[in-house]
Amino acid sequence: MRLIVFFDLPVKTRRDKRHYAEFRRFLLRDGYYPIQFSVYGRACGGLDRTEMHLARLKAHLPPKGSVRCMVVTEKQYASIEVLLGQQKPEEKQCAYEQLTF
Repeated sequence: MRLIVFFDLPVKTRRDKRHYAEFRRFLLRDGYYPIQFSVYGRACGGLDRTEMHLARLKAHLPPKGSVRCMVVTEKQYASIEVLLGQQKPEEKQCAYEQLTF
């Protein structure tokens, strides 16, 4: 399973920028990888792990903005197509992670 996080956070004030940076750092520390700007994802080893990471995410939500989550299976995630541009190295690395599970 993959947990995909989409967020739109304000960055107009210094405080908002700090909250944005703290949230982004939390995502990276917690094992999320950037899929594209403001979209991060991580692999979860099952429904229990997904719920655990959702609870962690809720505990670190910034005070303003919008954060949305979506849980997809590995098969659904593998069917994502990059329609413009070239695949990033992180995407190729993600495909490798799927083989290790």
